Amino acid sequence: MTQRLDRFTNSAFYRGRPAWVEALWTLASILAVASRLPGSGPRIAILRAFGARIGKGVVIKPGVRVKFPWRLVVGDHSWIGEDAWIDNLATVEIGAHVCVSQGAYLCTGSHDWSRNSFDLITAPIALEQGCWLGAMTRVAPGVTVGSCAVLTIGSTAVSDLPPGMICSGTPAVPTRPRPKATTAD
Repeated sequence: MTQRLDRFTNSAFYRGRPAWVEALWTLASILAVASRLPGSGPRIAILRAFGARIGKGVVIKPGVRVKFPWRLVVGDHSWIGEDAWIDNLATVEIGAHVCVSQGAYLCTGSHDWSRNSFDLITAPIALEQGCWLGAMTRVAPGVTVGSCAVLTIGSTAVSDLPPGMICSGTPAVPTRPRPKATTAD
């Protein structure tokens, strides 16, 4: 047998807060953060109250899920789209001017399939300044998406993506440089 789930233990994983805080967060998340109600202000206030570090001018759309707000950092003027899921068993750092489009999934945890005890493995995710995760993208544990990189719709990043590149596929690979943005007059 390749895995023995009866041997799995999560005892070494530190959730970051007492169980009562996590329970309170779960309730607040369901009622306000993941709700379909419009407006970013209440979502941001509740995330900050539970320890998230969120910059100015941030937009958080309805339906966003965050596992542990105390392990979330969001830079100035970043957007998190509808139904994005930040499954942050480890830290997720989102730089300034980052767009995380609707339905994106940021996963910081997995399991060691080489051990029959199926041990939990966690690793942080970093989204550097100015990058864009397209709709329905996925980012694996330990990945850094470089500054101004683009992960195209439905693609999966399982390794670091280089700065300034458009990356596509599963697994995502760089396909071409991202064109330089022009200023609107």
